[in-house]
Amino acid sequence: MSEAVREVPKKARPQFTNIHVTELSNYRLPLAALVSILHRISGFLMFALLPFVLYMMELSIRSEISFARFQGVASLWYVKLVLLALVWGYMQHFCAGVRHLFMDVHCAIEKDSARKTASAVLIVSLGLTALVGLKLFGVF
Repeated sequence: MSEAVREVPKKARPQFTNIHVTELSNYRLPLAALVSILHRISGFLMFALLPFVLYMMELSIRSEISFARFQGVASLWYVKLVLLALVWGYMQHFCAGVRHLFMDVHCAIEKDSARKTASAVLIVSLGLTALVGLKLFGVF
């Protein structure tokens, strides 16, 4: 009457441990985590460059002479790089913020759609930054 019960061998479950600082090069972040970290970095970048932006704005509206000085300062290549970093920070922060707003209304919160929106944020923000950079450096 009794049948022999066959035991199914259990799979070994993976062990997850805390990541030490020295092991960070071996750990690959998911794309959504990378976008989240870049969202924080871009927010800090915009905050840190706010005095620079206010100074440049103040230079541009004070008088005609100060506007000419502003044009001279803004034509320097390293100032253009700072402006390009600020543009990237804004574009990244804006696109990631829109992504987070969609996630707040429970759109694109599944794993596959979250990965797609994270890659879309990176593509759109880098593409827009590249367009502004081309315009800033006088390509068109």
